[in-house]
Amino acid sequence: MKLTELLAGIVDDLTKLDSAIEIKGIALDSRNVSDGFVFLAIAGEKEHGLVYVQQAIENGATVVIYDPLGSETFVLNQLNIYQLAIMDLGLKLACIADRFYQSPSNRLDVIGITGTNGKTTCSQFLVQLIAECGVIGTLGWGDNCTLKETINTTPDAIKVQQMLAEFVTQNKRTVVMEVSSHGLQQGRVNEVHFKGAVFTNLSRDHLDYHGSMDGYLNAKRLLFKQPDLQFVVVNTDDANSEQFLAVTAEKVKCWAFSATGKKRQFKDNKSVEKVSVDEVNFSLDGINFFVSWRKQRAQVQTHIVGDFNLENMLTVITVLLAQGCSLSDACSKVSQLTPVPGRMERFGGTDTPFIFVDYAHTPDALEKVLRGLKKYCHQTLTVVFGCGGNRDKGKRKLMGEIAAKLADQVIITNDNPRFENPEQIINDIVAGCAEQDYEVIQNREKAIQTVIKKADKMDCIVIAGKGHEEYQDVNGIKQLFRDQDVVKQALQEWTDSA
Repeated sequence: MKLTELLAGIVDDLTKLDSAIEIKGIALDSRNVSDGFVFLAIAGEKEHGLVYVQQAIENGATVVIYDPLGSETFVLNQLNIYQLAIMDLGLKLACIADRFYQSPSNRLDVIGITGTNGKTTCSQFLVQLIAECGVIGTLGWGDNCTLKETINTTPDAIKVQQMLAEFVTQNKRTVVMEVSSHGLQQGRVNEVHFKGAVFTNLSRDHLDYHGSMDGYLNAKRLLFKQPDLQFVVVNTDDANSEQFLAVTAEKVKCWAFSATGKKRQFKDNKSVEKVSVDEVNFSLDGINFFVSWRKQRAQVQTHIVGDFNLENMLTVITVLLAQGCSLSDACSKVSQLTPVPGRMERFGGTDTPFIFVDYAHTPDALEKVLRGLKKYCHQTLTVVFGCGGNRDKGKRKLMGEIAAKLADQVIITNDNPRFENPEQIINDIVAGCAEQDYEVIQNREKAIQTVIKKADKMDCIVIAGKGHEEYQDVNGIKQLFRDQDVVKQALQEWTDSA
């Protein structure tokens, strides 16, 4: 692609550009630059991309496009490379990437899922059930067989378009994408043509970035304003669902589900397809229930654990219906689902304690996990958890309150302290525990081992906060660590000593 073709409509006067320059690739990360690439240097929150321009040149970049904001301290006229300054480059990345990769989302059915909790589980459930389907999210990007690592839930605008283009070459027909509030507010998905948008729920998270719940909500609602939407799905058990439907264009078909039987009247006489459940049976072995839509009714029998997963499965069923699947087929497919790694992932049971590893790292998620298990735990319910450093500090006390209120035994430990003092994070959590008993075991591995070693076979243990993560982030160093590995080893030692 010619540079002039890449920047048409983005640069006011194309005659000032060298029309002979051919572009072989684009990259934000200098490490991903190869011969003939454009290196895009944006003004980031922590540093300017120009910090890495020399490495980009050494790797073969032939053009550097940069945001002039914050570039004053860099001596660019001594660099032997074609240079171009574009104001607000970060907001134009999506357009540049979409053009370079030839609008891949136009050749795919892209379904975006947003909300505080449930995005990963719903997307991973859908990729299990939809033929020729790709997925982009917290666990990685790829398909039901293979996932490659992603750094963020919603990658940067260039990576998003690159991934979509790869899905096109793989002959995928559908892509399910987790769409974070950061990704929406920063314009990472601005040029993605979404066919469907899904809202799971909204509770406190990321206030360190958005500043308020209103700011967080408004960022999430941007997904429902996408111009190419054909359908949307909302969880009407969440009080914010109507605010998402309110910004949806009139031409878009609206779907809603309720796991509690709530009947909600929608404003503006909006026509909404409604999906509901009854005869729900929860247990530590799974969830069984009946789904109703229009005048049809079908049964779902699963091995998925956790009361909140009823919402996730209803989300999936409603998306399948919106995609043209029959109710009987949708329910039959959902009955075949397997658990998602790090999402109510079960270990032990029967002759050993029930142990669940879950990603719950928000007050709402932790409460749902503990409330659900408390009803079925025959003896002691224990929770082991911490909170991440350099993130919303206000939720720490709330999570301490929830743990102390719902669990019989509370063990507070490290999560990902990042660059914060672990003791301060723990003190913030402890502030919510009031007069309730709790124990602090700062070393996460030791905390998990200690709890399992002392457990009775009738106990339930929740290891919360990290879920699928394979590392622990301490002072900027990601050390290899998996809750699951520690659980398996400790459970084997428990069995050997029983």
